[in-house]
Amino acid sequence: MDISIIIVNYNAKKLLKDCLKSVQIACKGIDNEIWIVDNNSNDGSIKMLNENFLNINLIQNKENFGFSIANNKALKNVKGQNILILNPDTILNKDTIKNCLKFIRKNEKCGAIGVQMTNLKGKFLPESKRGFPTAWASFCKLSKLNYVFHKSKIFNSYHLGHLDKDKNHSVEILAGAFMLIRKNVLDKTGFFDEDFFMYGEDIDLSKRILNSGWENWYLGTEKIFHYKGGSTNNLSKEYVKHFYNAMYIFCKKYNPKVSSLYFILINIIKMIHILKIYLIKIITKNESAE
Repeated sequence: MDISIIIVNYNAKKLLKDCLKSVQIACKGIDNEIWIVDNNSNDGSIKMLNENFLNINLIQNKENFGFSIANNKALKNVKGQNILILNPDTILNKDTIKNCLKFIRKNEKCGAIGVQMTNLKGKFLPESKRGFPTAWASFCKLSKLNYVFHKSKIFNSYHLGHLDKDKNHSVEILAGAFMLIRKNVLDKTGFFDEDFFMYGEDIDLSKRILNSGWENWYLGTEKIFHYKGGSTNNLSKEYVKHFYNAMYIFCKKYNPKVSSLYFILINIIKMIHILKIYLIKIITKNESAE
């Protein structure tokens, strides 16, 4: 089998339906299987799947296990030579999978592929290609210096701003929203680290792929739509909790000597983020009252 597509869903019924339609078109003529892992959605996602997509493999979790555990449940059962980890809030182009498979077959050192992601207005999403979240890179991101100097190799190493977004590059980190990986690479590296509930697991796996002697490739020539955050809200307490916790887990795992200092930095930025959320809610409430 050429490819197995895994999509973890949590209350993203409408987005998931559109995503699956695009996947079916992109898989035309390709030997494939589709796995949906539902993290106890309560929005009618299961009913929608049963009514519209009969030829899928469905795993129904009785609770929200998060991204890593959910994907790993499907990874234990897939048959494809290649695995596509895909978010439900994405829309593929009809040639996306075909062209990615063509690239990975021609490049023996390529272990995994990411693509250029844009929002529905066509705006490039910088998380499509990333570097390692070193202390400096993280500081520049969290302090917004990377946005001020967005094309700088020094200040925007997190999003690799110096690399042309429309070209193909060997990179360090791929985004879990679209991550096509050789099955034999995963057999060597292991699956997602289940210490990560949400966020950071793609960074961790990307690093392990590189550590195993393979390359990660960003294909700027291949574009997909990404609604971004179809199951999350970056102004919620849950987002803040999981996002900053993931950053700390990664640092503690790979840079234990500086993890204490990094933890302090993360918590400072975390408190600023929480304050920002609080202020936005106050402003929104006052505007509604007027």
